[in-house]
Amino acid sequence: MRQTQPATPRVSVVMAVRNGQRWLTEAATSILRQSEPALELIVVDDGSTDGTSRLLGELASRDARVRVFAQAPHGLAEALNRGLHAARAPLIARLDADDVAHETRLQRQADIFDARPGLGVLGAWALEIDSRGRAMGSREPAVDPASLACELTKSNPLVHSSIMARTELLRGLGGYRVAFEGAEDYDLWLRASEVSELAILPERLVSYRRHPGSVSRRLSLRQAFSVRLAQRAAQSRRSRGGDPAERLAEPPDWRCALATNAFYADDVALYRWLDPGAGEGPSAGAALMDRLAELSHAERRLAARSLLTRMRSHDRSESVNARGLLLRLFREQPSTVLRAAWSLRA
Repeated sequence: MRQTQPATPRVSVVMAVRNGQRWLTEAATSILRQSEPALELIVVDDGSTDGTSRLLGELASRDARVRVFAQAPHGLAEALNRGLHAARAPLIARLDADDVAHETRLQRQADIFDARPGLGVLGAWALEIDSRGRAMGSREPAVDPASLACELTKSNPLVHSSIMARTELLRGLGGYRVAFEGAEDYDLWLRASEVSELAILPERLVSYRRHPGSVSRRLSLRQAFSVRLAQRAAQSRRSRGGDPAERLAEPPDWRCALATNAFYADDVALYRWLDPGAGEGPSAGAALMDRLAELSHAERRLAARSLLTRMRSHDRSESVNARGLLLRLFREQPSTVLRAAWSLRA
């Protein structure tokens, strides 16, 4: 018997997918089997060319709670915004097409929203799994308000697939912004934190899948830059009252000559060096290594990768300088260098 659609869903779950047939059915089924029955699953197919469209058609034919929207490939931010616009429930939840929601997740989070009218965004702890679904670890960020607020200024402590938020809050903020590719969610949570309460539920309510095709693996350089961009924009809002990122219609290019005059100019030189293809030479690397203490964990991994790549340069001067800088980094961060070397082998 085909599952009917609730007249007024309590939660709208938004999923964006492109060529995600491998785990799509498992992810969608984990939502459709939730203990919270009054839900809808909105799936935006962002230009898939594999079997994703067929699987979505089958899911929608069996369960009226599944609503499918297809579009040309416009990227994650635009796909999520389309889902946000289509949502009918007062609460919106996220799940990526390669992750899994635990059975009581939506009910647990929705009940907390009912009890806390000032709450705008609620995350949860997550179990990390590999491509076969085997446990690899967990993500359990601090949940006390002071620690969470402090961590949010430095990095993104919220697992995107664990998020539930008030729909009107996210719409009022304008949703996800295309300019922050790879960190669209972080930018949104920073903006949400300025007008509402954020919290994390200390329960593992989702399984977050780590695999070579995930966004964090494919867009590591862009993602790290977008994190800095989001922090720069937030700092400007706090200190000057305006948001310079409102003028950005697309992800900034740190290689562009005009970038040296932008509000993120202090980060341009760093990312031109972290990007081996940007053409920054050994002297820039030596100067930027003096900024090692201010680099995030992700940026230190990128620095190690950049140095390992530059060691193979046909330019002997660059190769020798890269070797010396890598040795310096290894003395301070041996595990970072070893992991970078392993990732390049893979």
